[in-house]
Amino acid sequence: MAAADSPLQQQMHTLYADHHGWLCGWLRKKLGCGHQAADLAQDTFVRVLLKRESPDVRAPRAYLGTIAKGLVADFFRRQDLERSYLDVLASLPEPEVPSPETRAILLEALLAIDAMLDGMKPIVRQAFLLSQLEGLTYEQIAQQLGVTKRTVSNYMCTALEHCYLLAP
Repeated sequence: MAAADSPLQQQMHTLYADHHGWLCGWLRKKLGCGHQAADLAQDTFVRVLLKRESPDVRAPRAYLGTIAKGLVADFFRRQDLERSYLDVLASLPEPEVPSPETRAILLEALLAIDAMLDGMKPIVRQAFLLSQLEGLTYEQIAQQLGVTKRTVSNYMCTALEHCYLLAP
């Protein structure tokens, strides 16, 4: 380590050196795959670096574990989504199967939509999906959810604002 390294760089180096092996092992137990564990361990440390703040050194394993748990949940959700998508593709007649490029684009879009929806409160997400996928009116959504039409309107504003803020 260079003498000119900042205290944050030194702290990150120490955090990585002291806990990378433990994190890889912990993730390997969760995932059953050393390669995926190594990838998610690296992603965990990237998240720590991107925060650009001093990591919680009082409980570094708890800190890293919390970040890694979120990444594991994302990994399994993505895997389930990919599996469902591939099942749908397998059920299509041969002439309707999209090209590999189109499949990759569609999967990327599905993952982006999933990530966007995951950031919404469940009731807001449900109202949004009832509106956008099932074409229900606000009044129909209000009846189905047992809330007022104005509440549905608020849910939709929240959902649309969330989508807008996450849009590239």
